[in-house]
Amino acid sequence: MKSLTTSAHIEPDTRFRVTPFADRANPFVSLRIEGDSIEIALIASAGTSTALRNLATAAIEAAGALDAITTDAPEVVA
Repeated sequence: MKSLTTSAHIEPDTRFRVTPFADRANPFVSLRIEGDSIEIALIASAGTSTALRNLATAAIEAAGALDAITTDAPEVVA
């Protein structure tokens, strides 16, 4: 992976878009994560489908962990 570090908060209205580019010489897929003030584009070329599946698995794991900590967390009383 080519390196760039960034951070953004995922909000309930975050949008995700996949666009395939089926160029015969250099096919790739663009995975865009879009919010109100930020857009992150991940470019996946041929041979990286396993890395995308690992990303999807990690996202599902993160969602499960978030569900668990928000379900198990005691309510804050103000």
